Amino acid sequence: MMNFEGKVAVVTGGARGIGAEIARALASRGASVVIADVNEELLEQMEKELLAGGTEALGVKTDVSSLPDTDNLIAKTVEKFGRVDILVNNAGITRDNLLMRMSEQEWDQVIAINLKGTFNCIKSVTRQMMKQRSGRIINISSVVGLMGNAGQVNYAASKAGVVGITKSVAREFSSRNITCNAIAPGFIQTEMTHVLSEKVVETLKSQIPLSRLGTVQDVANAVCFLASDEAGYITGQVLNVDGGMVMA
Repeated sequence: MMNFEGKVAVVTGGARGIGAEIARALASRGASVVIADVNEELLEQMEKELLAGGTEALGVKTDVSSLPDTDNLIAKTVEKFGRVDILVNNAGITRDNLLMRMSEQEWDQVIAINLKGTFNCIKSVTRQMMKQRSGRIINISSVVGLMGNAGQVNYAASKAGVVGITKSVAREFSSRNITCNAIAPGFIQTEMTHVLSEKVVETLKSQIPLSRLGTVQDVANAVCFLASDEAGYITGQVLNVDGGMVMA
């Protein structure tokens, strides 16, 4: 099992869903974990869960669309743990609508959290990782950013942008032994998919070669691999965790 003893990980959107499972997976492998989220109640619950399991953990309320907030997140992490080894940019929202009905606010909100939020967190952690001359940055994109999806122009654009950020950062930071990769999940079983009808779920499964929806653990396992020493020669890549749904 991959060992992150002595490593410090920051996970945005870490209070529920995929982000919470990523935090648990890193913690179970020995990492100290800082979770960032806007939901204070869920953030407090997640911090207590990690601490109860013996993990050194810290919850920091953070709006990733605000650079002062992400600066504060990294400052508090370094203040408590002295370093940042792993940054997982997972925070994201959807505001789905057909383009002709999509409001400017629906566009701006998704771009601000999903795309600008990723930029902000990387910008905030840059100085610390450069100083360490090491780091792993893992951005959560989506297969929608690779193939598009009706009713999700804002989300698809934000997640495609995350891929562009990933490749550019990988080139900029490589000389300091900092890798940057993205994960593009497909249809994953979360609160969002639980509301879908059985018929819709079956239709989705028919589009997936492995004939099942993914789990949050599937995504968390991929994050752990890219954060590990075993992935030290991988940078600027997009790893699809989608059951074979999108094949380049």
